[in-house]
Amino acid sequence: MKTMKRLALRAVLAAALLPTMLPQLAQAEEAKTKQYLYVLRVAPHLQDEAKWSDADKAATGRHFKRLQDDLAKGRIILAGRTSEPLDKTFGLVVFEAPDDAAAKAYMDADPAVQAGVMTATLHPYAVALMRK
Repeated sequence: MKTMKRLALRAVLAAALLPTMLPQLAQAEEAKTKQYLYVLRVAPHLQDEAKWSDADKAATGRHFKRLQDDLAKGRIILAGRTSEPLDKTFGLVVFEAPDDAAAKAYMDADPAVQAGVMTATLHPYAVALMRK
């Protein structure tokens, strides 16, 4: 009987404390990851589409596949590019990482960046509004 009373008391205490702890728990969860954005631009030597090799095209295919996979895993928030000529276009990848070093490593591991097809610059970022 004492065990039942203890369990009941613990349940009442947990129910009473949980609402006050939720904001702290949510804040702790948010602190685990930060948001970043990297801007991709086509490398200057590839701004003429006729200069793209099969290897360059394959690298962009791996780049897109990686983004698809990471979107499915919940790491990518949004990715896309502008619809402009290659000398003007740029892409954006908004994603989450635990810290600046991890974010830079993620950006640097992009297959299009590694292949020299695209250049990338990293920026800390915070999504303020997003359409559902």
